[in-house]
Amino acid sequence: MKEKGRSLADPVRYIKGVGPAREAMLARLGVNTAEDLLFFFPARYEDRRNLASLDSLAEGETVSVAARVAALERRKTFKKNLTVITALISDGRSMARAVWFNRPGLEKVLLPGVRVLLYGRVEYRGGPVQLTNPEFEILDEDEDEKKSLVIAPVYPATAGLSQKALRKITSAALEDFLPLLDEYLPEDLRSRLDLANVAESVRELHYPASREGWKAARRRLAFDEFFLLQTGLALRRKRAGDWAPPAPSLPPGRLVKECLNRLPFALTEGQKKAAEEIFADMSRTAPMHRLLQGDVGSGKTAVALLALMAALDGGRQGAFLAPTEILARQHYQRLSPMIEALGFRCALLTGALPAGERREAEQGLESGEIPVAIGTHALLSETTVFARMGVAIVDEQHRFGVLQKHAFKSKGESPHVLVMTATPIPRTLTLTVYGDLAVSVIKDLPPSRIPVQTRTVPAQKMEGLLAFIEERVRAGERCYWICPLIEESETLDLAAAEARFAELSGRFSSLGVGLLHGRLPQAEKEKVMGDFQKGALSVLVSTTVVEVGVDVPEATIMVVEDAVRFGLSQLHQLRGRVGRGRAQSWCFLLASPATPEARQRIEAF
Repeated sequence: MKEKGRSLADPVRYIKGVGPAREAMLARLGVNTAEDLLFFFPARYEDRRNLASLDSLAEGETVSVAARVAALERRKTFKKNLTVITALISDGRSMARAVWFNRPGLEKVLLPGVRVLLYGRVEYRGGPVQLTNPEFEILDEDEDEKKSLVIAPVYPATAGLSQKALRKITSAALEDFLPLLDEYLPEDLRSRLDLANVAESVRELHYPASREGWKAARRRLAFDEFFLLQTGLALRRKRAGDWAPPAPSLPPGRLVKECLNRLPFALTEGQKKAAEEIFADMSRTAPMHRLLQGDVGSGKTAVALLALMAALDGGRQGAFLAPTEILARQHYQRLSPMIEALGFRCALLTGALPAGERREAEQGLESGEIPVAIGTHALLSETTVFARMGVAIVDEQHRFGVLQKHAFKSKGESPHVLVMTATPIPRTLTLTVYGDLAVSVIKDLPPSRIPVQTRTVPAQKMEGLLAFIEERVRAGERCYWICPLIEESETLDLAAAEARFAELSGRFSSLGVGLLHGRLPQAEKEKVMGDFQKGALSVLVSTTVVEVGVDVPEATIMVVEDAVRFGLSQLHQLRGRVGRGRAQSWCFLLASPATPEARQRIEAF
């Protein structure tokens, strides 16, 4: 909006108190226009409304005081090359000091006899109490200091731009440009939702008069953000649907029914609902963009298999992208027998595949002779071409970047896209907002799944834990032992997989102990994992390479060393490696949380 030659789009240099130098400083903060400055809100506030007397000051407090400068001293310390300005201040009853470091020019302002309002932290270093580096304001002789006692905003700052300068600039912007801010919400809507006026809310967030007013202003501006975001996303989704090339209509048919009949288990209600939502999307000619979210072990892979079958029912190809070689091979071993039993070829495509096998798989996909591919990033390569891709499935989608998923999707003309995750981490939630994704959630687990028991184990109970593990693995069960590092570090006091492997190999020599980490050659990784799956190894010492998707039903124990070093999503995934069979499973956290936040995270998990 424009008024009297002013506009919210005016550069900040037109605001009182902003010259070329400050314009550059504000640009570093992302503030380039008057509107930017209006919406450049404080990071926090300082309550300066209560005036303290000098004789009441206590060490550690942050206070406002009104006093008169009695004397001033400027000196230089050669040891640290600091300029120290010390003011002796008095309120008529008591004395105190105010000290500033490296503030040239203060001695020209804080002249003996002037009245000042100071705000800062109280320290005691012998002699009178001291305010260290306080903010101050010069008061006129007849000025009531209580008028300056306010809730002061503290803005995100940059070098060369003080809080005092920022407050003057924002005050000038509010005075000159706030009247130009239009109220775009109808009065009846604001009244019904009890929303404050937008201009009043902006002023209140800069200079709150009360906590209640600040909360009302914050509520109004939060509403604006959500409302505008959702409106924009609705328009974006509509445009995406209007402009996207038509996708193949792939309703479920004979192959889906046969696949359901061959499954060795009945689908849960959550799986049935998710499959129905996916089939409804794939039956349309608008491309499906759906997120399938479900806890570890909820059966997302079985639902993905049904989506592949729907593509085959329609004469199209399907591709299944996994983030790791281990997980891709596991999906291939699990899904390919079912696919081939129905009369279709299924190819595994990974970076470790011999050149001849990879070339044969790529030729089959390009000709259409191979209708299903399961693989890793090799599916994204330029040499991998699909004849008629109908559905693209991405497992553990948060492990792939936006460009990688786009490259995968572009393997088909307009395929249906299904992405899956076991962990609703913030990035996943962001994609549901920004990525045009519909969401299906599998909330239930198969009836045979027994909840995993999770316990923290202090260092003094390590021997008891080892005895428990030995008892269980001698009974035929298996154990994962996760470490945050591969090898010992001189700088980090953390458990290393190689050192723990050496210790456990001695303790469990007759039971078989394996070591798995990302630096091992691929052939060795496959052998170790295969031996663990077959039972030739009872204990697997590993880094987080087993975090995603590895499925060994006989594994009932998960030990995580230095658990505070892992995020909640990682711990969630690691715990999901056990509890996949019919026996009770356990997750033991070796953790000594040193901070309240770490303790809270472990307790929540």
